[in-house]
Amino acid sequence: MKMWSGRFREPLDGVFDRWQRSIGFDWRLLPYEVAASKAHARALAKLGVLTEEELGSIRTGLDHILTQFEAATPADRRTHPMANHAEAEDIHHFVELELRASIGNTALKLHTGRSRNEQIATDLRLYVRDVAAMLEDDLRGWKHALLVQARSAGEAAMPAYTHLQRAEPVLVAHWLLAYVAMLDRDGTRLADCARRANLCPLGSGAVAGATLPLDRELIARELAFDAPTANSMDATSDRDFVLEFLQALAQVALHISRFAEEVTLYATAEFGFVDLPETFSTGSSAMPQKKNPDLTELARSKAGRIVAASHTVELQLKGLPLAYNKDMQETQEALFSSTEEAHALLRLLARFTAALKFRAERMNAASTSGFLNAMAAATYLVHKGVAFRTAHEIVGHAVRDCLEKKCELEDLTLDELRGFSAAFEEDFFAAVTLEATLDCHDVPGGTARSRVRASLARAEREAGAREVEHAGT
Repeated sequence: MKMWSGRFREPLDGVFDRWQRSIGFDWRLLPYEVAASKAHARALAKLGVLTEEELGSIRTGLDHILTQFEAATPADRRTHPMANHAEAEDIHHFVELELRASIGNTALKLHTGRSRNEQIATDLRLYVRDVAAMLEDDLRGWKHALLVQARSAGEAAMPAYTHLQRAEPVLVAHWLLAYVAMLDRDGTRLADCARRANLCPLGSGAVAGATLPLDRELIARELAFDAPTANSMDATSDRDFVLEFLQALAQVALHISRFAEEVTLYATAEFGFVDLPETFSTGSSAMPQKKNPDLTELARSKAGRIVAASHTVELQLKGLPLAYNKDMQETQEALFSSTEEAHALLRLLARFTAALKFRAERMNAASTSGFLNAMAAATYLVHKGVAFRTAHEIVGHAVRDCLEKKCELEDLTLDELRGFSAAFEEDFFAAVTLEATLDCHDVPGGTARSRVRASLARAEREAGAREVEHAGT
């Protein structure tokens, strides 16, 4: 029997009935539906709608449903009879049917004073709060792998690029720490999103508020929400928190894709900066020599699906009138699929990153050719009192001369250099070594060796402090 069938004389069209159900995907919300139902039951008992015996029976029955769910593996849940239930329309209906089968007609009292509109809004907030914490933990795992690689890289250098052209040398650790900085921002965005989502819609009714004087503060405390929502119409129709979460996830996906793109490039013979781990690569069915970067290529592509999910929900919410509309059911699949994709991706990236091998000699050679010390050369002249614009032009002329002679700046003789400027002295050659070129960027956030050592140590301390904080929550 449908939860709403009393007013209707004709049954639903069978095809439409199967098509409009959400149980095929919102089964993921069962733990949250159970938790929210237990909190609502306690509020009903406080009002005297339920006796203590009925409350105990309902809570025991709900616990039994949850235990059965948790006993199934994540893979089994997708094919579980729950996900293909013959009668249940959604997760709320499923729990009611199962509870009635378990404890009898006492289960029918549980829906007193509530609506599925507020139930789904509550379940989704609980889900977003949980998965945001899960993904923050996944980010920490990937960040740990990046930090371990940065520590192992020591003072190995690599070219940094602008416009995909070699620009200046940086430490490999500096490059890796750039991604650590991105993941730090990603983590704070997810935490901030979860904080804003942590308000309890229960007690909002279908649209105008509950018809019973429910203790909304009690319900919120039971579910570890910060407070009840402020407006019943907004509470039942709000999916801003879903969209905000997906937008934060889209940022994570962009960073995943940028990392994947760089590693894919650096693994080519043309770059040759990294060796792909065989455990995360495949070969070609036609070309025996191939080792293909499947993980990074798929990561790049799957990142696009996560970004698309946020746009999907934007378009689903655009122009919806207040309050609840069934269009909102469609936001769930984008939320679930992108969350699960990001979770899988981040866990794989942590393992993949830990297995990467950097070809330090190749990267070092690339860092000491192609005039990557030109900025250091111009800076040398500035220290000799030459205006930067003039120094820039002088070094540019010297580079053009080197191109004709097929040599590097440090290969020019002092006499040749003085042909461009009398400011050049013997100490020029020490100023344009790889080490000096790195160290001339001696500012906070720069790639000077001492600065990167400090940045890495600070990042490791902060990561350790967050791990301790996370363990205590």
